[in-house]
Amino acid sequence: MELKDIEVEQHERIDMPELTALQKEYLLKRHGTLELDPMPSQDPADPLNWPRWKTNVNLTLVSFHALMIGFMTGGIIPAFQTMATDLGVSLNTTSYTVSIQILLLGLAPLFWAPLAERYGRRPVWLVSTLLSMVANIGCARSTSYGTLMVARVFQSIFNAPAGALGTAVVAELFFARERGFKIGIWTLMVTLGNPAGPLVMGFVATRVGWRWIFWIFSATNGVQFLGYLFFSPETKYVRRTSYNGDVAASKHTFRQKYLSFEKIPDSMPLKVSQFFVPLRLLGRLSVSISTLAHSVIFGFCSVLICVEIPALLGVKFGLNAEQIGLNFIANVIGGVIGEQLSGPFSDYIRNRRLRKNPHHQTPVPESRLWFSHPAYILCIVGFVVFLVTLDNATQNQWTVAPAIGLAICAAGNQMQTTSLFTYAVDRNLADSGGVGVSIILVRQIWSFIGPFWFPYMFDSIGLRGSAALCSALMVMFAMLPTALQQFYFGPRKYNMGNGN
Repeated sequence: MELKDIEVEQHERIDMPELTALQKEYLLKRHGTLELDPMPSQDPADPLNWPRWKTNVNLTLVSFHALMIGFMTGGIIPAFQTMATDLGVSLNTTSYTVSIQILLLGLAPLFWAPLAERYGRRPVWLVSTLLSMVANIGCARSTSYGTLMVARVFQSIFNAPAGALGTAVVAELFFARERGFKIGIWTLMVTLGNPAGPLVMGFVATRVGWRWIFWIFSATNGVQFLGYLFFSPETKYVRRTSYNGDVAASKHTFRQKYLSFEKIPDSMPLKVSQFFVPLRLLGRLSVSISTLAHSVIFGFCSVLICVEIPALLGVKFGLNAEQIGLNFIANVIGGVIGEQLSGPFSDYIRNRRLRKNPHHQTPVPESRLWFSHPAYILCIVGFVVFLVTLDNATQNQWTVAPAIGLAICAAGNQMQTTSLFTYAVDRNLADSGGVGVSIILVRQIWSFIGPFWFPYMFDSIGLRGSAALCSALMVMFAMLPTALQQFYFGPRKYNMGNGN
């Protein structure tokens, strides 16, 4: 059997043995229903049985960590000119401190994901935030470009786990009926990090200097470390559901929850092959098509826009660091609006189909893809509006029209991110952690390559030509593959897996 065919088996309907009266009583008392997907155990330590406040606190910690991925990567963009002058290097050379992070944020999860599967999420959160804090202190105290680059390399490696484990933690904490909304919160933070970093740190760079950017990053990592230390017990839970009524509720002391660092029970010993699982997952069409579509859209509608705003808007309108940062407000507003639509609507479609199903079987995961199509349209429209109106603008006279395009583009980008991530996780729930790593790996490599050819594209074919080229690429490598997966490949594999 090929690896890509395993995804079919993961979504076959499995008839579970009948629950005992004791188990029904516990689940009804805790959740008020027995229609739960996945079915939790009878153990209060099972994250699916945690109090609501506890799951939401952990979602907040992981989502904020995801925000810091882009925030700490792009937060120094408005300070490029000052940094170049202080360190005695060119503006282009300074930009490599961002480019190298984009690449490593895609590669480092290959290292973190197997460790988290073997030893749990909590040790990874604590180690990574603590060492990221140290690396940011190194950045703040750097006196040469070389030392700054080394510190940035280590900081990106230690800042990467949020991208590697975010989808897995959401899947471990929440039921399928609300997974779209919860993953949407996480993806929103991933998306907002890119514009929010330059927006906030533009003021810092102008008023107190670029080194204070890294001091603030370091303090933020310290707060994250304390948050994980006191409020985030282990979410990796091996669910042993018994149907003979003999399972007793576990007693977990404070020490066991927060001070015990042990191997996850029944987890596989670390092997070299485990570090390449995300690469093998790309052999599944549900993962590869989601990855392709998301990477192409994200590369144009987030990375290109965020990296090129200083060059495009800054030069066109003669803006300083603060003014450049303010243009990112449009991206933030668009992203927030996009998420208000995508996550809840995705859950609504899934739950509506579930209610209409007389056998209460899990809906086909491809229903999650419906919202990706209007998202792609918004991305293309916003991208074209941004570049065309910028091309038409008068030199040194700022106009709001490009910002409107940025907001539309950001809304579409957020909608497709939530839709594709949720679909890929639903389709491959048993490998939810690896799915996130696979998508982010390809996305970050593509995002790393982009800034090297974006300027040449603008110089050779202009802003209007670039809008046309990028729009065509989004149609070819995002819209069309997604439609094929939703209406042909996905349902075909699902029906074959159920013997239809």
